[in-house]
Amino acid sequence: MIIMEKAAKEIRELKGFLPRSIVYAGQINEDFAEGLAGFYKAVWDEREGGLSTKQKHLMVFAIACSGNNIQSAVKILERLHKLGATRAEITDAMMLAAWTGGIQYFTDFSAVLLKEMEKLGY
Repeated sequence: MIIMEKAAKEIRELKGFLPRSIVYAGQINEDFAEGLAGFYKAVWDEREGGLSTKQKHLMVFAIACSGNNIQSAVKILERLHKLGATRAEITDAMMLAAWTGGIQYFTDFSAVLLKEMEKLGY
């Protein structure tokens, strides 16, 4: 259990919160939770020469938008705000999502996200 507590602490520091998937995995099996925590760490750790945390969040934001996953996109938008993303970076990601996901999804997610951006002060 000490190993899982250490992994959970690392993920909280890395992501700013402990994802529910790790909590649920821990309720099933400690090894499973540790494996999932390792996956999170591998994805979100910054590596020399790799993408920054902000760049990774911009990418997953665009992917969430292009998949019309509005709830996830709003959560990521809030995280991008904390990471100092600019309005131009966010709107570029939204336009890329329209390019890859189709204009209909853009229509669906843009109204919600523009309202959220206004609340966040963009």
